[in-house]
Amino acid sequence: MFYIVELEDHVRVEPRLFGIPTLEAVEKQLKETYRDYYDKEIGKVISVISVLEVKEGILIPGDGAAYYQTKFKLLVWKPEINELVFSIISEITNFGAFMNLGVMKGMIHISQTMEDYVSFSKTNTLTGKSTKKVLKQGDLCLARIIAISHKGSEVKIGLTMRQPGLGKLDWIKEEKIKKEKEIKKLQKEQKLKK
Repeated sequence: MFYIVELEDHVRVEPRLFGIPTLEAVEKQLKETYRDYYDKEIGKVISVISVLEVKEGILIPGDGAAYYQTKFKLLVWKPEINELVFSIISEITNFGAFMNLGVMKGMIHISQTMEDYVSFSKTNTLTGKSTKKVLKQGDLCLARIIAISHKGSEVKIGLTMRQPGLGKLDWIKEEKIKKEKEIKKLQKEQKLKK
């Protein structure tokens, strides 16, 4: 889920930024500090939106930088259990697929890709035994977040597509067309009965 969060922190502005206006220096430092930043409580930082307030700076003996107490806004994405996410398959493996969620990556186990027995092929695809549905690198999908782990240095996101309305976008579209045809057929049958 995307959020705008407001934070207050002491921002360490490096000496190389001293020649520019303080507000600009603090903003540049924040952008560097929060590039590729993830925190369990805040989420994945996408962008520094604005600097709201910069108080007077302080110097600490032995450190050439200046510290400014600063209020600022960030745009973040915090993954949540049961959240629906659009994704692109970035890699197929023998145990599942890695999914690019735009902001972060997730992983879908082979057993969670579809309601079918799924096998990994030498052509780097996942194929359903009875449905003959195929997943390959670059496919656009809709998945649900079912697990979030913060163990280790990176967050791990587990996904599923084994629920109605989830899966490869082409499958979802085909299913919708199929249901619409069934509804039209039933409506036509009902009109004939009258």
